[in-house]
Amino acid sequence: MRAPGAPPRVNAPARPAQRPASAGQSGRPTQRPGLVKPAPKAKARKARLLVSKVDPWSVLKMSFLLSVALGIVTVVAAIVIWTVLDLTGIFDGVNDLLSEIAGSESGGFDLRQFASLTQVVSFATIIAVVNVVLLTALAMLAAVLYNISSALVGGIGVTLTDD
Repeated sequence: MRAPGAPPRVNAPARPAQRPASAGQSGRPTQRPGLVKPAPKAKARKARLLVSKVDPWSVLKMSFLLSVALGIVTVVAAIVIWTVLDLTGIFDGVNDLLSEIAGSESGGFDLRQFASLTQVVSFATIIAVVNVVLLTALAMLAAVLYNISSALVGGIGVTLTDD
């Protein structure tokens, strides 16, 4: 019986029965040979591959996307450079220098009229479009030439490792 006010009695989990030690070994369990072997340390795998063909259509798509990104960077860089030159007063300095060299009777030269922001952006856009067309065509041509030359010599060997 339990005393009043005493905590309730909790049954402790039963302990598993221990094996008796064999006569040949003291305290060590017996091992049967060949059941469990430790895993060998994994070595880095190597695979030697040969790039023998490049798909021209995938090269065309990828080069088009990358050249469009380069075109966007070109236009944005032209805008940023023109804005920085305008904010730092480079255009005014060049205008003053040209008026000193040419004299005041030449009527003056305004660099901002010659290279306005709209003209710079339109010129950068034209350059970007030409670059997109040229880079895409050159990448496609390079893929076709690679396929022809790899048919002759076998392609480029690549070794991949699993680190």
